[in-house]
Amino acid sequence: MELRNLTIKEMKDGFNNKDFSPVEITRDYLNRIEEFNELNAFITVTGEIALKQAAIVEQKYLAGEQTGVLEGVPISYKDNLYTKGIRTTSGSKIEENFIPDVDAGIVSKLQRAGAVNLGKVNMHEYAFGITSDNPFYNPVKNPWNTAYTPGGSSGGSGTAVAASLCAASIGTDTAGSIRIPAASTGIVGLKPTHGLIIDTNVRNISWSLDHIGPLTKNMGDLGIMMDAMTGEDYSSSLSEDIRGLRIGVPKNYFNDLIENNTAELYAEALANLEKLGAILIEVEIPFSQADLAYSLSIGIAEAGFVHEKFLAESIDLYGRDVKASLEFSHSILALDYIKALKRKNEVFMDFEELFTTVDILATPTMPDTTKKIGETKFEINGVMDSTFNSMIRLPAVFNFTGQPALSLPCGIAQNGLPVGLQLASSSFNERTLLHAGYAYEQAFLGSFYEEREKRLLKSSLTN
Repeated sequence: MELRNLTIKEMKDGFNNKDFSPVEITRDYLNRIEEFNELNAFITVTGEIALKQAAIVEQKYLAGEQTGVLEGVPISYKDNLYTKGIRTTSGSKIEENFIPDVDAGIVSKLQRAGAVNLGKVNMHEYAFGITSDNPFYNPVKNPWNTAYTPGGSSGGSGTAVAASLCAASIGTDTAGSIRIPAASTGIVGLKPTHGLIIDTNVRNISWSLDHIGPLTKNMGDLGIMMDAMTGEDYSSSLSEDIRGLRIGVPKNYFNDLIENNTAELYAEALANLEKLGAILIEVEIPFSQADLAYSLSIGIAEAGFVHEKFLAESIDLYGRDVKASLEFSHSILALDYIKALKRKNEVFMDFEELFTTVDILATPTMPDTTKKIGETKFEINGVMDSTFNSMIRLPAVFNFTGQPALSLPCGIAQNGLPVGLQLASSSFNERTLLHAGYAYEQAFLGSFYEEREKRLLKSSLTN
């Protein structure tokens, strides 16, 4: 097995058994980052730092010292997470030379767990979009087909993990920005409960909607990342028996305007969950398009406050789409913002009540596969909408409620791109999501993972 194909557990076992070293693993990833530079996954590669960290870790393994959860595991960070002494651009021109003097809280936590930092990954400017078509650092490309986006705003994270440029990546999610790239690149991504993950020293969009979470190749790696990110045990939730698990199947909202092939793969995923012994229960969803508008009002209003200084001093240095959204923030009335916050709490309570009748909800992650770079509008079943509005419509629900949501693959569409299945649950119930996701993965995703590796690692740059 090639080193880049190792799971995190296999990697750590290999270190302990001295089958290979952290320096070897780190060099392998750095070589791949250079080889696949055309994907534009990274803004800053920290090769020298990574090799120094790996060398220190290597001595710990050789000496038989106690090691952390991620000791020697090479990962990447979205470029809006502060890294002390390392350029942190947030994907912007405005902060292209910003070098923080502190780490983001999650960066500090993972460094203490032994993670090796390969660098900072590309993203939609200021995380304010879902294509990662960055005007300053070039568009991130999807390794399944480089004409397409990997989604966003954590597109660099999605591409880096899918193309084996790192073992895992840390992204942020305001309206689907972890789950959209996960679905678009055929990997796993978790938006944990709002506030579960330490969120200090991050260039936010919206403190009410933003979340930090991991993107990984599989559920086992996701469990280990959650162990490291929280200091708690999530990996023990990874079991294959979900008999009796109550899965809510939406009768409304989540099945509105779904592309036919995506709908077929979603229906197949539900049938497969039922084969594992889960109980499917149709449920009414307490959410509407009006609530999505409330969510956007909160996000844009808070972004306007966060960017107040930059808007006054450097407005012409923003990219066109981000500039337009931030300028619009000034038109949102305080009364509308307060109404949106009030509705946010009401919807949260409604969903918490819903989760007393089912253990999880299962929905498509997105209504269609990802789109070509530069495509700003597209049609689903005869209805035209913006790419942004369409792609956030399903995942953004759980930013509004703050409840945890997971995206994992559920198949390959007829256009050759992956499709994601979204699982969501009540607040701080990530373990149930990991349990369900792992059971589904072990039973049904083996062939998908084989196909993913074959496509991405042999022919991704020939599309």
